[in-house]
Amino acid sequence: MGMVSRAESAASTRRALLDSAAALLDEGGPEAVTLRDVGARAGVSRGAPYGHFADKESLLAAVAAESWERLSDEIAAQRGTPAERLRGALAALVMIGRHHPHRYRQMFGPPAGEEPGRMIRASCRTQEEFLAIVSELVGERDLHRYGALLFTGVSGIIAAELSGHFDTGTWRTSADELVDTLVAIIADGRIQA
Repeated sequence: MGMVSRAESAASTRRALLDSAAALLDEGGPEAVTLRDVGARAGVSRGAPYGHFADKESLLAAVAAESWERLSDEIAAQRGTPAERLRGALAALVMIGRHHPHRYRQMFGPPAGEEPGRMIRASCRTQEEFLAIVSELVGERDLHRYGALLFTGVSGIIAAELSGHFDTGTWRTSADELVDTLVAIIADGRIQA
């Protein structure tokens, strides 16, 4: 069994810290995340996070950037027709909102911390992956308009669902049905320029 290099050990510690921070965020929101608690949960010294992150905002920004990176990977991995891939991409975003609401809010918050560029780059990659699918359905001319319509529409659906303002009894439809409707509108060309 070989020796673990200092760089490998640091990378392993950073990974454990990010996983612990994400878990604490998911369990109790940003208020539940302290650098000391993240260190304890990761099984390292309570001071270890300070060697990897300048402050709590930097740690949360790194969690948000990783969430954008995972979403990008999920979008890129979609298979099927363009409409099926679009539905899958939007469903992946909805699932983050439903299963990781605090992480979702961090993703859509203003970039913060010592490396705001990482979160910006990660969210731009997600946008590029998403727009690549949309362009197959609507072409280059309408790409950004329909891409923005889909992305903001689904973001609104998620926000309404998270805030309790989307009640299926009142609206007589589900968030998933609304996502399907948005995809159908774009895929079937129901919107005229």
